[in-house]
Amino acid sequence: MSVLPIYHFITLPGAKLWLRTSTYKKRAGREPVDGERVTLLLQKEDQPRAALNADSFYPVGAVGTIGEIDGSGFMAIEVQNRVNIEELAMLRDRSFSMTVSRRVDIDDLDPMDAERRLTALKDRILAFAKGKQWEGMLRNFAAHWNDIWTIAAAMSPWLSISAQERYALLAEDSLSARFTAVERVLMEGLEMADIQSAAQSAQQEDHEKLYRENAIKKQIDYLQKELDAMHPENVSELRRLELKLEKAGMNEASLKEGRKVLNRLKGEGSNSPEAGMLTDWLDLLTSLPWKKAEAKNISLEDARAALNAGHSGLDKAKKRILQQLAVMRLRGRQSGSILCFVGAPGTGKTSIGESIAKALEREYVRVSLGGVRDEADIRGHRRTYIGAMPGRIIDGIHKCGASNPVMVLDEVDKLSQSSNGDPDSALLEVLDPEQNFSFTDHYLNVPFDLSDVLFICTANTLDTIPEPLLNRMEVIRFQGYTPIEKHEIARAHLLPRAIEAIGIPEGALSVSDEAIDRIIEDYTREAGVRGLKKRMEQLCRSAAVALVEDSSAVLNIDSKDLPEYLDMNPLHHKRVGESAKPGIVTGLAWTPVGGDILYIQTLLTKGSGKITVTGQLGDVMKESAQIAVSLIKHMLPDEAQAFSQSDLHIHVPDGATPKDGPSAGITLTTALASLATNRPVPPNVAMTGEVSLQGDVHAIGGLPEKLMAAQRAGVKRVFIPRDNVDDLKEVAQEVVKQLEILPVESVEEVLTALGILNAVDMPKAI
Repeated sequence: MSVLPIYHFITLPGAKLWLRTSTYKKRAGREPVDGERVTLLLQKEDQPRAALNADSFYPVGAVGTIGEIDGSGFMAIEVQNRVNIEELAMLRDRSFSMTVSRRVDIDDLDPMDAERRLTALKDRILAFAKGKQWEGMLRNFAAHWNDIWTIAAAMSPWLSISAQERYALLAEDSLSARFTAVERVLMEGLEMADIQSAAQSAQQEDHEKLYRENAIKKQIDYLQKELDAMHPENVSELRRLELKLEKAGMNEASLKEGRKVLNRLKGEGSNSPEAGMLTDWLDLLTSLPWKKAEAKNISLEDARAALNAGHSGLDKAKKRILQQLAVMRLRGRQSGSILCFVGAPGTGKTSIGESIAKALEREYVRVSLGGVRDEADIRGHRRTYIGAMPGRIIDGIHKCGASNPVMVLDEVDKLSQSSNGDPDSALLEVLDPEQNFSFTDHYLNVPFDLSDVLFICTANTLDTIPEPLLNRMEVIRFQGYTPIEKHEIARAHLLPRAIEAIGIPEGALSVSDEAIDRIIEDYTREAGVRGLKKRMEQLCRSAAVALVEDSSAVLNIDSKDLPEYLDMNPLHHKRVGESAKPGIVTGLAWTPVGGDILYIQTLLTKGSGKITVTGQLGDVMKESAQIAVSLIKHMLPDEAQAFSQSDLHIHVPDGATPKDGPSAGITLTTALASLATNRPVPPNVAMTGEVSLQGDVHAIGGLPEKLMAAQRAGVKRVFIPRDNVDDLKEVAQEVVKQLEILPVESVEEVLTALGILNAVDMPKAI
């Protein structure tokens, strides 16, 4: 009798097992024989046949007979009895020798109840098979199922039960308990099959629904594209935004946020209270120039020509700009410092930015920051606020439509702070090359790359620019124009533009050089040319009236005609006087609109040593006056006794104008020395410089503007600090040639040169 290990069958007496003949041959080691008796055992572990022994099998098995062998490769084994394995050994030919005893069943099964339950089980199986492809085949098999054991054997390969559970069914002696256990296993298997089938059906439905939905979407997209191409004017707002969003070329974070807002807009509909705000935001997002512009070859010759064509003079500024362009040419991208042009109004700081944009063939954007006191003007408002809008930086980028414009931040020195934040600090991120590649505007709330933008700042003074912001910029000073430069600018630029703007026919108006010179000299008071531009426009407007009245007229305007055409009196310029008086000295001052002269006036009156300082002076100039008084008392002790016996009044004219700065010390000291010694100082002698309590003359700022003011006022001789000699390179040569400039290191040198102090009388240093 052969031993056959069974793995996947519930082997119970009365059942018929269908087994592949190849499996029998593999387990038994030979071909099956019809009518042969076999012992069916459940093997504990899958082991090679050579390693099998008595401990490899469970102690209860079954005996059966090979009933039939068909030609399709299957054989039937009819299970008859259960047996207990007493002994089992493998022989040399790898066959088994064993001793078994029959295991008796306890017949406690109610036949009527068993029949009823068997019928219910078969109905449940047929119900499970209903509608399936193999339903007919199953019904043919079910017609031959006469007991539950056959059903269990037939279905056992598809049941998810363990080997231990299969063995427990075989080892059960009670037929009633065995019937109930088999019934439970079959019912649980059917339920699990139902659940699995339902899950597969549901999954299949979901997949089919998804495939169908995707197919429909693709078809809709295709049809929509066809319709959009045929009728672009009928594209809906949402569709327009969707197309712009996909074509914008923005970064992943921005695209994700844009899709999120677009889906929200689609969900809420056009009647939503937030629809307008969301649409405006998407419109701005998709209109920004996200794609980087290609770097163009920068021609320094063309750039130099563009700068010279738009501006006369400004050689130092042009040289630095060309250096910046050369660096950009070598590196192939935006690089270098942030340029900050500082100078008086009308000196060309803003307009030269436009010339730079032309030289680079880029868009030009001007952002005015004067009076800005809200951080949101730079970073934008958050979308949660009513009336929210982007900051001026992103707004400028949006309006110009380029990712690499030349952006002029005008009047950065006029930013102010308020309770709404500090706009100076907000500019730090904008101008810092290490941060602005991911600048985040509060309104957009997505990063935008500003690294390709060429930022240029302008200011009239550096005093009000915070140090952290100033450190991010390279300062280039724009000096005031000389009369010769102003004449050239008026002739080459201002007058032709005014004639063209007003519409005067070509050749109908000419202005003589003498007239231009007189306008510069008597009708303007500035370091730049903004006032000169206004005078040229005023002249052309007056000429336009005459030309309209007589279209054939040809106007030749000379200097004597200016009062008629300009309809104004010449301005009163400060010029040095003719007579010299003790205690009055000409000083030089720097102002935001250029240089100017001022007179330091001193006077002794009857009193008890009181000192009065007037002229709306700041703390620095008041301290300079106190130092000057102490110096004179030390240097001229005998002459300065009058200061203790009388009241001293120090006054700087134009009392309505505030004055301050560290450059009037030498002028105050000289005026007091002149008053103490009763020796007048020639009015055509001017000076600038700060003094220390030791009598040293320290360097000052704004020397070019001050010397131009001196030359304009008729000064012939100027004392400057020796430390400022290098600054003379920035002064126009026509100004230097008309002045006698004397560098000094101490007050004694000045007073000695003016004859107030004799060399033999010089006291030793304090």
